[in-house]
Amino acid sequence: MRRLFFAAAALTLLAAPASAKTLTIGMAAADVSQLDPFRATTTQDKPVVSWIFNGLVRFKPGSTSLETLEPDLAESWTRSEDGRTWTFALRKGVTFHGGYGEMTADDVVFSLKRAADPKTSSFSTDYAAFDTVEALDPHTVRITLKHPVPSLLGLVANYHGGNVLSRKAVEALGNDFRLKPVGTGPFAFAEYKPNESVRLTANPDYFRGKPKLDGVLYRLIPADAARDLAFTSGELDIVYGRQDQRWAERFGREPDVSVDIVRPAELALLHLNLTHKPLDDVRVRRAVAHAISQAQIVQFKGPTVTEPAVSIIPKGYLGTDEKAPLPAYDPAKAKALLAEAGYPNGITITAIQTSLPTMLTAMQIVQGQLKKAGIELKLDVVDHQTFHAQIRKDLSDAVYYAAARFPVADTYLTQFFDSASTVGKPGAVTNFSHCNAADAEITKARTEADPEAQKALWKQAQAKIIDQVCAVPLSEGLQVWAHKKTVDYGYDFKGAIHLGPVITEATDKK
Repeated sequence: MRRLFFAAAALTLLAAPASAKTLTIGMAAADVSQLDPFRATTTQDKPVVSWIFNGLVRFKPGSTSLETLEPDLAESWTRSEDGRTWTFALRKGVTFHGGYGEMTADDVVFSLKRAADPKTSSFSTDYAAFDTVEALDPHTVRITLKHPVPSLLGLVANYHGGNVLSRKAVEALGNDFRLKPVGTGPFAFAEYKPNESVRLTANPDYFRGKPKLDGVLYRLIPADAARDLAFTSGELDIVYGRQDQRWAERFGREPDVSVDIVRPAELALLHLNLTHKPLDDVRVRRAVAHAISQAQIVQFKGPTVTEPAVSIIPKGYLGTDEKAPLPAYDPAKAKALLAEAGYPNGITITAIQTSLPTMLTAMQIVQGQLKKAGIELKLDVVDHQTFHAQIRKDLSDAVYYAAARFPVADTYLTQFFDSASTVGKPGAVTNFSHCNAADAEITKARTEADPEAQKALWKQAQAKIIDQVCAVPLSEGLQVWAHKKTVDYGYDFKGAIHLGPVITEATDKK
């Protein structure tokens, strides 16, 4: 019956009249990777997931703030005095798409255990502090932690491993779930066309109310020119823009278009491999840092869409040191440090680099800056998939990597600078530098119950990592989107924690 329901839903949507109120969105990608929220790690996957699933709590639409998280599938919750036991009271009567029945505590327990399992989740390390997850009754869930964690509510929000899945759907669909997701959100999966589109249909039983839209068509258009043309010709209502000042200014002049420049920003860092000569000498790494000018990078990309970084953690995260002691641009000092380290005639380092234009251009700017200080940066340019594979094999002296993460210092510090996350290790994440400068502070901060003491530990960790130059901050690239003025998001679009606008039951199109 369930398979018939899906087929019928798809046929109904495809047969809908041309007057159906469908919102069409253009994304800069050839295809989606997958729509299982626990494996959806790419920019193109995350927005779609956010329209299909809910968490126990949610980020307010248009916000990236942990301070304003609000109830979602949970109506309320309590916390023990020691911060280790959390109890959630679930909404009653919430149903999954596709006839998979009511959402219960069993689905929440199943989902959180699946999120914590590295065999089924890319975010399992986020849940390492979870001791037990229990269903006390069909509408009550209790989470017991091994120790208090920073912003527990963020781990059960509608983000990454916090999304709630249908146990029945996952077990029934098996591997097909990755491209036939089943959630409780305002829109239900209807159809996927490889290298073309994903189509969603409105969920009339959504617990916040029936959506104003009939559906969403998510078109995959990798070529910038083709995507821009589709937007200007009226084929698209919303378009993923470019981190390019000229693009933002061009579409900002269109009378029927609104350009949205939002956070979270992607922090671009140049990770320096401490195990590769000559970068094993901190004087050489400091020379690299002094040879790079953030101001020049921002000026080239455009200050509307790019900002200087303030630390080795993005701005605005809980625990970011907004006044971290970053090295100043000083090419003369860079040359002096190289000479002091025994390299008066300069050095040569290599970097495997993606062919994606925005990232390649940024690295070429860095290449030119380094050259002025006597540092020759050789770029081995490969396709994006090969780039991701090779940088995880320790093959590069320097790695350019831009990313946004869950907005707590612990996440960025753990994934990029904790030695346990070093590439090549069993717990590898994205520590490309082999940094271990702040392991003690990172570890201690995770279990620190006093919020101010925890922030102090995070500040110390940033200072140590910067001092040892595990990575050099380059810039922060803001997200750029544009929409036709006929689109009403239903909220103030100031932030995109899911790397795209949240399409809710209140979103409308004139």
